[in-house]
Amino acid sequence: MTKGEIKALISLLDDSDYEVASYVEKQIAYLGEGIIPFLEEEWEETLNTDLQKKIEDLIHNLQFDGLTKRLLDWKHKGAENLLEGMFLVNSYLYPDVDFASINKTIDQLYFDAWTHMKDEMHPYDQVKSLNNVLFREKRFSANTKNFHSPANSMLHLVLETKRGNPLTLCVIYMTLAQRLNMPVYGVNLPNLFILTYKLGDLQFYINVYNKGLILSKADIDNYILQLNLNPVDIFYEPCANLDIIKRALRNLAFSFEKMDDPEKATEVNKLLDAVSEDDAGV
Repeated sequence: MTKGEIKALISLLDDSDYEVASYVEKQIAYLGEGIIPFLEEEWEETLNTDLQKKIEDLIHNLQFDGLTKRLLDWKHKGAENLLEGMFLVNSYLYPDVDFASINKTIDQLYFDAWTHMKDEMHPYDQVKSLNNVLFREKRFSANTKNFHSPANSMLHLVLETKRGNPLTLCVIYMTLAQRLNMPVYGVNLPNLFILTYKLGDLQFYINVYNKGLILSKADIDNYILQLNLNPVDIFYEPCANLDIIKRALRNLAFSFEKMDDPEKATEVNKLLDAVSEDDAGV
């Protein structure tokens, strides 16, 4: 459609004939996210508050549908880039934040960490070096005061404020570690997301939420025992990127429930359902 045709279509949104207005909304949904700038232009030009609300809802729905498609596309391509997956979760609340800005911040953190690494470092020393950069120099830490805030699941905000929940801090830590050629992966513990350093027969764990505290298998055994759970492999072994994104979505939905925002919680659960379908075939 030409720009003129699109503007003519949008101008019919407040048509008094319900069927006309309904048809227009369906056409806009069909055209997808590309029509959003035209909707924003119409929003700015009208003084009709009802029409503005209708346009806001249409833009939100277009962005939500687009995000669902991008998440599924990320999954079906193998869910290889964890940072991209977290960026997509970030896009639910902040669709205007771009991936390049997040990458730039991570690149700078990587460079700062890389300058402290030495050849033939022992794995424990590698972890201590990365801990020193992230938690002492850069002052990243757990957001214990506002643990249930949705901001803790927003990657760009965690990078800005240097406060986050266990999972988001672990994603940042793991991304840096893997770029530094450290075999560090996520572990899906109940109630606490942690990391594991696993290379051959050597394996230990890292509690990023507690400033990179190194844990042994016995520590994990005791933690599981305290929760009265049976020790199963999932509590000890690396998990897939897709599992991490699912957990990020669950965290975000739970945050909205805690903030008494059931509409957003429902939407995030829809994203979770979308990426959880057909897992057996992936």
